[in-house]
Amino acid sequence: MGEGTVLGVAIAVVGAFGSVLVARISTPRPGADRPALDVDERDVGELRVSSEIWQRFKILEGKVDHLTVIVEQQREQVTKLERLLRLAMRVIRRANRRLRLGQLEPEEVPVELIPYSID
Repeated sequence: MGEGTVLGVAIAVVGAFGSVLVARISTPRPGADRPALDVDERDVGELRVSSEIWQRFKILEGKVDHLTVIVEQQREQVTKLERLLRLAMRVIRRANRRLRLGQLEPEEVPVELIPYSID
């Protein structure tokens, strides 16, 4: 899985969660203790956000920060693993050259390592 894919999935999940949360919180619902609001477009004044929404977004912001840290750590691990796989491919190719020089049958290169070949 590429580093862009992991980051894209993380952003998509956070975006979906955020949009559902905003839609759920901002949908006006008439309750038993308050009448339904009849909003006229001309009466719209300053936008106010409830403290409940701010608290939920603070929690969401903490989760996004945590996800960002995880994505960065995974990106570092993927980079290290790719370096190791390239090194393994070089070792196999070098060993196969020596085997051919000794007129021996070279080792088969695992299909999984072929994308990491620099030749």
